[in-house]
Amino acid sequence: MKLALAQFKVERGNPLANLEMIRALIAQAKKQGAQAIFLPEMCTTGFDWQRNLELLGDAAAHSAQIGKMAQEFDIAICGSFLEQTESGRAANTLYYFERTGTVATRYRKVHLFTLFGEEKHVQAGEGLVTADTELGRIGCSVCYDLRFPELFRKCALDGAEVQVLPAAFPHPRLVHWRTLVQARAIENQSYFIATNQCGIESHGSTVGEVHYFGHSMVVDPWGEILLEAGEEEGVYLTDIDISQVAKVRDHLTALNDRKPELY
Repeated sequence: MKLALAQFKVERGNPLANLEMIRALIAQAKKQGAQAIFLPEMCTTGFDWQRNLELLGDAAAHSAQIGKMAQEFDIAICGSFLEQTESGRAANTLYYFERTGTVATRYRKVHLFTLFGEEKHVQAGEGLVTADTELGRIGCSVCYDLRFPELFRKCALDGAEVQVLPAAFPHPRLVHWRTLVQARAIENQSYFIATNQCGIESHGSTVGEVHYFGHSMVVDPWGEILLEAGEEEGVYLTDIDISQVAKVRDHLTALNDRKPELY
């Protein structure tokens, strides 16, 4: 299956501009033969929490537009978006839209990034998610989740063949990003699709400017990097063969050789 990773600078608090950019990137990916496209974290709004409160009432409509793009372009779309919870709070939620525009699954970010005070503004998810899609069985995660290996092991044990992770990882943590994405693929013998923001976002006086470094990646079940972008905006493509997951797991039976009773 041909995949496209679309990394771009998310315009803070400007969903109309971001939706226009997403549409252009999807059109570019489709023209190059992609069957699925992966977007960064909070890709319609960014992280202006005060502005996002004002946008909560429109969040469902913005996500619905993404679903319509999936149907219009006949391409699966995965990314993380602002969502209003049942209690009226903000959530950081991954959606996976099939090519028909239907929602195959959704996942609310469980681990909130306390270094930036995300927990003050966002309602955390309460469960892990794996789901069957045209791509294969996917495990869902968002950004900071990358640092918690238990999440990915649970997804693998629930049958995930591909892990998807929209993110907004900044400098100076590029080494962490690259190392952890590869490690999660290797230790769970699954594909890992990680799409990151790029560009600069101002978080005000408390945090200052944040430089997102891009470097969106696809890693195979052996830990080989199939794709790693630079820091520039753009659409980056690669192919994956989902049958490789079973072959790797049958050859090197690490998941079966675990001793969970000891740990």
